[in-house]
Amino acid sequence: MTQPSQPLPNKETALFRQVVKFYESKQYKKAIKAADQILKKFPDHGETLAMKGLTYNYMEGRKEEAYDLVRRGLKADLRSHVCWHVYGLVYRSDNNYLEAIKCYMNALRIDKDNVQILRDLAMLQIQMHDIPGFVDTRYRLLQLRSNNRNNWIAFAIAHHLDGNHELCVQILSAYESTLDEIPASEAYEHSELLSYKALVLAEGEQAGAALALLDKEQDKLKDKLGTLHMRAQLLLQLQRTAEAEELYHKLLSLNPDDYRVHEGLQLCLGIEPHTEGQTWQQQQQKAAAGGANDVSTTTTTSSSSSVWSPHSGKKRR
Repeated sequence: MTQPSQPLPNKETALFRQVVKFYESKQYKKAIKAADQILKKFPDHGETLAMKGLTYNYMEGRKEEAYDLVRRGLKADLRSHVCWHVYGLVYRSDNNYLEAIKCYMNALRIDKDNVQILRDLAMLQIQMHDIPGFVDTRYRLLQLRSNNRNNWIAFAIAHHLDGNHELCVQILSAYESTLDEIPASEAYEHSELLSYKALVLAEGEQAGAALALLDKEQDKLKDKLGTLHMRAQLLLQLQRTAEAEELYHKLLSLNPDDYRVHEGLQLCLGIEPHTEGQTWQQQQQKAAAGGANDVSTTTTTSSSSSVWSPHSGKKRR
């Protein structure tokens, strides 16, 4: 934590803490009153000016005054990470994310290990789809707070979004190695973590490893229905169609209205499933134009008593 470049006496320091407390609890009038007490003695105290501006930002009709106060505060104390952070918060409230990110980066140049600023930066980086920046920020947060589960999982997700499935799985495994015993109150959350790990393995073209994980951890997986769905999909990926078909029939008996089950079963039977937004006729025309042989074209000129067979591609009476 860096020392303030404009230190206040003890009394005013306590008042400044009250300003922050009142702001966080949305007691804006009290925050302004406390800030004015400081500014009466120290009119150019940058952080107090910035906090007063941030408070005005959430009061109706005070937006311009808010920006003016924050800029005055920053001008008075350019070396304050608080002023830069506040400036970023004001920009963020107006959805000006790029300028907010610039302000957060400036704040971190002054106080590089500030966890709150790093969290705010990470949130905007993912908002702006800056995945490499998000990976870097989540890594810094993990280094600072490695005993926090959220930091491990967020770092793994960052690599997943970056397309690095293998490293994502390694991070999740490293986190699991730090666990001695899973409390009963966290059993379901841990189950979801294992399911996510299997999903990442499958997306990383390691369907075999994903299936092995489901088999190994089946006692810890609480979402039995979700696990059945994932097993069926993995078996289908591994071209173990007979086993997959058996599972899909079981899922069909549990919920005959689940379109995912119907599509999976169709794939097991070698039938092209419906493509979202396309009719069978549109798929057939597309397949015929591309020289595909798996879906035959049909005509629609027969009488209403005719029925189309997906196995033969012909109409039968």
